[in-house]
Amino acid sequence: MGFRPLHDRVVVRRVDSEEKTKGGIIIPDNAKEKPSEGVIVSVGPGARDEAGKVVALDVKAGDRVLFGKWSGTEVKLNGEDLIIMKESDIMGVIEA
Repeated sequence: MGFRPLHDRVVVRRVDSEEKTKGGIIIPDNAKEKPSEGVIVSVGPGARDEAGKVVALDVKAGDRVLFGKWSGTEVKLNGEDLIIMKESDIMGVIEA
């Protein structure tokens, strides 16, 4: 089953957080924060402006992005935990 977001929404898969700190301390699962970094799985066609013209999104599938801690709505699709959010919830794209 596929899923295509509407308008200016995107589907994001969270990137797993580090198991250890830089100093080598192992972080237990219950102490980990949910990462605010993810990879875009799918994007909608874009939002409409006042004239009714579709304005394309600045992000695309495969982009690695940062988003707010409480952004979007968590959903489970095909057994995978994903987040659906508006493009405006994305703070930026991480470039290589």
